[in-house]
Amino acid sequence: MRVSSTQPDTLSTGVHSASNSMDSSATRPLSVAIGASEAFGELLKQCKGQIPKEFRSYSGNVTFVPSNHGDQVYFPSPCREQDAIAAIKALEACAAAAIGDLHHGKSSRSIKVDLDKAACFLMSAYLVTIDGKRKGQTPKGLIPDTDYNQAQSIQYRRLSANLYETKEDGRYYHIHGSLDATTQLRMIGLPPFNPQLTDYQKCIDIIEAAVKKFTVAELEDMNNEHGQAGVEALKWENFLETSHGKVISALPPFTVEAIKVQQTTVPETPPHTPTETSFQSHLWPKVPGDFPQYALRGIKVIEMCRVIAGPTIGRSLAAHGAQVLKVTGPKLPDVPFFQVDVNTGKHTTHLDLRNQRDLKTFQNLLAEADVLIDGYRPGALAKFGCDPQSLAKLAQQRGNRGFVYVAEDCFGGTGVPGAEWAGRRGWQQIADCVTGVAWAQGQFMGLENEPSVPPMPMSDYGTGALGCVAAMAGLYQRETKGGSWICRTSLCQYDIFLLKLGLLPLQEQERLKTVFAGPFFKLRHYDSVDKVSGEALKAMQRAYPHLFRPDLMLKVKSKGFNGKEIRWPKEAIEVDGLLIQHERASRPNGFDRPGWEGWETDLIMDNEMHMAEDDAVFTNTSATPAPREERHQQQAGSGSIDSAPQRRNRIATVSTVLATA
Repeated sequence: MRVSSTQPDTLSTGVHSASNSMDSSATRPLSVAIGASEAFGELLKQCKGQIPKEFRSYSGNVTFVPSNHGDQVYFPSPCREQDAIAAIKALEACAAAAIGDLHHGKSSRSIKVDLDKAACFLMSAYLVTIDGKRKGQTPKGLIPDTDYNQAQSIQYRRLSANLYETKEDGRYYHIHGSLDATTQLRMIGLPPFNPQLTDYQKCIDIIEAAVKKFTVAELEDMNNEHGQAGVEALKWENFLETSHGKVISALPPFTVEAIKVQQTTVPETPPHTPTETSFQSHLWPKVPGDFPQYALRGIKVIEMCRVIAGPTIGRSLAAHGAQVLKVTGPKLPDVPFFQVDVNTGKHTTHLDLRNQRDLKTFQNLLAEADVLIDGYRPGALAKFGCDPQSLAKLAQQRGNRGFVYVAEDCFGGTGVPGAEWAGRRGWQQIADCVTGVAWAQGQFMGLENEPSVPPMPMSDYGTGALGCVAAMAGLYQRETKGGSWICRTSLCQYDIFLLKLGLLPLQEQERLKTVFAGPFFKLRHYDSVDKVSGEALKAMQRAYPHLFRPDLMLKVKSKGFNGKEIRWPKEAIEVDGLLIQHERASRPNGFDRPGWEGWETDLIMDNEMHMAEDDAVFTNTSATPAPREERHQQQAGSGSIDSAPQRRNRIATVSTVLATA
């Protein structure tokens, strides 16, 4: 593993740990490239029993590449979020390289992780645009309204998912109305709607006054009775003292295990060993040799998830060439704008699984699928045959072509003795509060004995990236060992990995406080995730404008969004000889007919490389661009559509010591 840096003198003493303090006379930011390499070593150690040795063998081929704008922390957070996500993306790239070797021939593939693009990945929902509009700027009608319960569009109801002080001084509880605020508001004695209450601060004052009537224990009891998500904000050390914390903190960030099922009389399809120089796969779908070389070309994925973390697993698999079909109910609420981001590269369809005809259609789709992503509360989809045992039995019925079942939830620990919160409902803010991330954020912000939700949905995206790696590990094991596999990760497992890396050194935190001085540090515990993220975004735009430049984005006109132009961040990883890029535009939930045939390939435009072509395609109707397959073949040799040799030649490369894994 290597670190590329625009600051070679920073690296002259070799790798230093995150706890090493900066020179007191220096104003230079902490190196994310070095931090990422340390985090990558830690990730490999923690995932030792979960990933094939072939993934690990590529760890020495990884280079973390900062931009020419510098190698630095960008987010107003004390947590090593950029280090963590760069490490996870590096492992994702190792997985792609190993799978590429299985199906395109052995090769010593170099791997690059672009640190600026990795940072953009963590705030993708705040960078993606539709018709030039970001989150919070879209006029009514531009995106189909899936906020069926008005839990997002009405501020009073939106703030039913927020952090408030309880009856007990110094103890805070994050209530969460999920995607329907009615039950939550009634639970704390408030009306579900209050049309006269529109002021942000007045909404907060009224809801917090209601929450402060209850102790933490009373809120816990009410949550259990009414089936609501909610949790006390705990400090890291207090979380580790809970029964669940003790169990879940001993788990790796994700788990990959064979599904044990009674063998039928159908013979097991013989797997292949990765040591063979050439073989014809029995399990991997057949792909014509002249197709672009994606690691997951031909793999079919059914995604049953909402909001960000689970759908990010599917979005990431789609960037590796998988066909990802997102299935939602026609009246299932979801956050409208997030679909512009997380539905990139997929098809989306509506099926009501309570309807027998739709259930039959779903079962037919499932019979052809390779992967199922389950982003709901553990066990919620079992009644539809979407549990590991049912899928493994279905795999036997289709000739032992195994399934890879990928589960993402909030608390983790399903099936693990002592993981008492495994079945609890939850969302990103719930995980951030229970594990101690929120208390760390509050301390960083200078709040006196108050937690605060962190900016951006970083835990959501980090969890999604872990789920992608787990799914790829499951596919590799299916290919080389046979059988069906169960892969699990959770928001809490991501947060635990993040916090185990340690916080940023105090000197770096002080630097960030100087950079972000202003409205952001006037926020309080009760300020919503929207407010916190919005203030962080404005401050980041002022401090680091290069993160928002067009050449970090791709764009395409989306049929699903009535021909409007969608822009979204490029993938953060490059693997020699493989393409890692989406093939189609985002679309709203339920846009496509259910099926695996006839999927379109859009002409994705790259602002960095194809400005002239961009003008031809979008303004000159007589222009005829090269066919997509030809474009992909031309680009496959470089491993990325946005390779920048001039940038690579400009940076210095030094070796780093990888911790024993």
